[in-house]
Amino acid sequence: MRANRLISALLMLQAHGRLTARELAMRLEVSERTVRRDMEALSAAGVPVFEFNDSQAGWQLDENWRAQSPEVDEVELGALLMAQTRVIGGGRLLPLRPSEGSIS
Repeated sequence: MRANRLISALLMLQAHGRLTARELAMRLEVSERTVRRDMEALSAAGVPVFEFNDSQAGWQLDENWRAQSPEVDEVELGALLMAQTRVIGGGRLLPLRPSEGSIS
């Protein structure tokens, strides 16, 4: 899903700084051309992502920019990320499997 991939790319760039197009493509399991389109989409959405063209073409975020949501703290974000794999059509959530236990 493209939205998940865009978020993943954004989080990777935040965590690792500068990544080559090849590194992003390998981590996201897509082509370098798809990485370019995704970076263009992030840029169009207002994310300050910049291309570099030295010995290895790649991407980085503006060093002073961080994606933040003032209404969601780290615990809530973690819960949302865990829940995203359980979302199915119609916005319904699948119940936790007994082996997964509960979130405390």
